[in-house]
Amino acid sequence: MEFDLEYNAERSHLIIPEYGRHIQKLVDHCIALEDVEERNKMAKAIVHVMGNLQPHLRDVPDFKHKLWDQLFIMSDFKLDVESPYEKPEREVLQAKPDRLAYPNYDSKYRFYGNNIQTMIDTALTWEEGEARTALYYAIANHMKKCYLNWNKDTVEDEVIFKHLKELSNGKIDLDKRNENLSEVKDLMRKRKSNTNKNNRQKKK
Repeated sequence: MEFDLEYNAERSHLIIPEYGRHIQKLVDHCIALEDVEERNKMAKAIVHVMGNLQPHLRDVPDFKHKLWDQLFIMSDFKLDVESPYEKPEREVLQAKPDRLAYPNYDSKYRFYGNNIQTMIDTALTWEEGEARTALYYAIANHMKKCYLNWNKDTVEDEVIFKHLKELSNGKIDLDKRNENLSEVKDLMRKRKSNTNKNNRQKKK
């Protein structure tokens, strides 16, 4: 007794494997139908079955549109039927997206983070006054904490002021104000407090 077995390696490629081979065979059969009315009727039936096989698509906006698009894709865009939606184009679906530009950070003080320059630029747009000065010192304290996170035990305020002046192109000069930043122990205490808080939350 001999059996005519069909192996997957000998079968045609499934364009959308999620629907299985039976749906793909129905689509291929629909393409081969010569009668336009029967072809349209069968295409609607296939879309209905596809919707039952993928119930999660009902939560997707225009899920019917998505099913019809998938039907044309599974037919390799060969299916000629009346669709309630515009037939998708192969060139549009297969078009590659534009290449994203790689972010370029030119700052040599990377230990301050990538957002420090944005913070400085934003602070410079504020109106002159106590609020802007307070923001300058808030940025400087943040820079000091970042510096300490870079495996440093201590850092002089003058170093932070120098870096801040350089990053702001000389527009922020706190060295002349004779005001000190937060103490190292206070900054380190805040860091340890936040670390312990995060550890407690993870345990919970």
